[in-house]
Amino acid sequence: MAKSNPARSRVESDRLNTPTDLSPEATKVISEGLTVLLSDLFALYLKTKNFHWHMSGPHFRDYHLLLDEQSDEIFAITDDVAERARKIGGTTLRSLGEAKAKSRLADNDAEYVSPIDMLAELRDDNKTLAANMREFHEVTDEHKDVSTTSLLEEWIDQAERRTWFLYEITRTATQSGH
Repeated sequence: MAKSNPARSRVESDRLNTPTDLSPEATKVISEGLTVLLSDLFALYLKTKNFHWHMSGPHFRDYHLLLDEQSDEIFAITDDVAERARKIGGTTLRSLGEAKAKSRLADNDAEYVSPIDMLAELRDDNKTLAANMREFHEVTDEHKDVSTTSLLEEWIDQAERRTWFLYEITRTATQSGH
């Protein structure tokens, strides 16, 4: 495997700088946060697709379609997240290894997960994602990055909606009043 040359890498990364009115510190902090968010989104996307592909049981069709919709929604965000980091002069993910290392969501490669456990795990992951984005929102707001802050508000709403749907599905008959 070829070794990287740090001096050459620095010069080449300088070519990726995009002019912005954000401070260099804001660019660094926000682009790093966007990269972590992107890692979480890819992890959640793959887990949602995994559970979509391995769904079973009497509610197969409904759950299968729901998870397909949710995975599409999650994947649709990824390009916006990565491009936002580039727009402000930062960089973003370069490999699966980097995404795995930076993701804060737990992986699940179990051979079998029951449908209700799949949905509960995705509910919890979406809730965690929303909380993480809310914390990141405070950072972007502190640095006066109105665009990223605005995008986060939309993405938080989407994660909360996914959480809500999954919560309602995973409630027991007693909890739902039936």
